[in-house]
Amino acid sequence: MAPEAVDGVEVGWEDARAANLANWDDRVPLHVEAYGLDAYAADPTHLSSVVRHDLPVLERHLDGGSLAGLDLCHLQCHIGTDTVSLARAGARVVGVDFSAPALEAAARLAEGLGIDARWVEGDVLDARALVDAALGADRTFDVVYTSIGTIGWLSDLTAWARQIAALLAPGGVLYFRDGHPMLGTIDEYRDELVARYRYFADGRALRWDDDATYVGDGTVESTVTYEWAHPVSEIVTALLHAGLTIEAMDEGRTLPWRFSPRMVERPDGDFEWPGEDAARVPCTLTVVARKR
Repeated sequence: MAPEAVDGVEVGWEDARAANLANWDDRVPLHVEAYGLDAYAADPTHLSSVVRHDLPVLERHLDGGSLAGLDLCHLQCHIGTDTVSLARAGARVVGVDFSAPALEAAARLAEGLGIDARWVEGDVLDARALVDAALGADRTFDVVYTSIGTIGWLSDLTAWARQIAALLAPGGVLYFRDGHPMLGTIDEYRDELVARYRYFADGRALRWDDDATYVGDGTVESTVTYEWAHPVSEIVTALLHAGLTIEAMDEGRTLPWRFSPRMVERPDGDFEWPGEDAARVPCTLTVVARKR
């Protein structure tokens, strides 16, 4: 069915979370089929496209320029393809996600590859307490990593940033990359760039009814999801108020998924706007921050 969106929806967090969880649980078998997991077994050096993009940027902010031997917490890890890729880059990894089927798939993937990883089920807005309960109190991390398709599912970035700060060891680094908030305003089905959705946050959600997912041909039964707009200022301010220092920001021109049918695929597998539109709307926002 064609996706339908209604902006400005008043919905409680628990109701929205339940709808989103049902949808993400439904996505798991579709993504296990569509994510190309065989490539990880066939090539012990294979990394996800997301981590291949993120790793050189992250490593510039790490002592020694490498993840080797560092403790890393991956928030909203889904089925673990990025998590195991970060482990292959040398990190000791913990993945956090609210979907039990996703974590089961992640655990199977890691075990099949001989990768030692720990998995923690629950909301990232409670990540500190969840990690304490699962792994022992006061476990801290050299890196907190969260990339692509994350904060739009969260209503409260103040709580999100506080969890990140609580998880990081002194001197630890946050690496964040996601779809750019400006991209989220664009009507992806128009033949030209037209802003349709809100850029600024006001606590209300965008309600989607869509049986498709961003990869593969299958459909989900739980079609309703809720997302929240978060402008750049809100993201940065939340991190600053949590006590982190911003070390770098970047606005990218490519995405690891086809946001709009108009986007064209690049040789590296990412997608970009055609022609001059590539310079008109940013596709991603990257922020690197440190806990002092």
